[in-house]
Amino acid sequence: MEVPMSVIQIVNRALESGYLTSAMEADISQRCDRPADMGIDDYMALDRLMDALMKGQVTTLPRKQFVNVMEELVIAEATARIVQLESSGLTFLDLGDVAAYALNRLPALYATTEEGADYQRDRASEMLRLEITATVNEAIALSMAWPDFPNRQALQPQEQQSPIEQPSTQIAAWLKTLIGRGEATIGTP
Repeated sequence: MEVPMSVIQIVNRALESGYLTSAMEADISQRCDRPADMGIDDYMALDRLMDALMKGQVTTLPRKQFVNVMEELVIAEATARIVQLESSGLTFLDLGDVAAYALNRLPALYATTEEGADYQRDRASEMLRLEITATVNEAIALSMAWPDFPNRQALQPQEQQSPIEQPSTQIAAWLKTLIGRGEATIGTP
């Protein structure tokens, strides 16, 4: 079993290589979520990492953009059906509930290029159109039968940001939180 690296080890590896990988970022994130487990040396290491990121001495590895074409197909189908039902005055349905149910039962169709997305759309139109419609209809039927749960907390919308910007922004947010508590500073020690 591999022993997890400390914050200091992760930062030192990033400073040595000049790159912050998504795995390194995830490890730092886990540790920053437990500030009681971090010492002053960890905060100083994060300060050095943020300084290196701002100066361009460390860069985050780019992540390729991708899209699940099934999401757009399901949302289009669910929206059309919900509008049809609601215009006839039958009921009010939550698009998110319907789409989530259907998407959890249909295959994902990921693409990283426009050509790939077009291919997945064509493939879905030919091979999965009936399954998409049936699954959305099933989701609507179940949604109409579900009781309303007043204590449910809906997911909050997140700021849209490119995956390439996310790591450095997330690290900056952690550091701002730590600075706000007086547990870290920006600049060289």
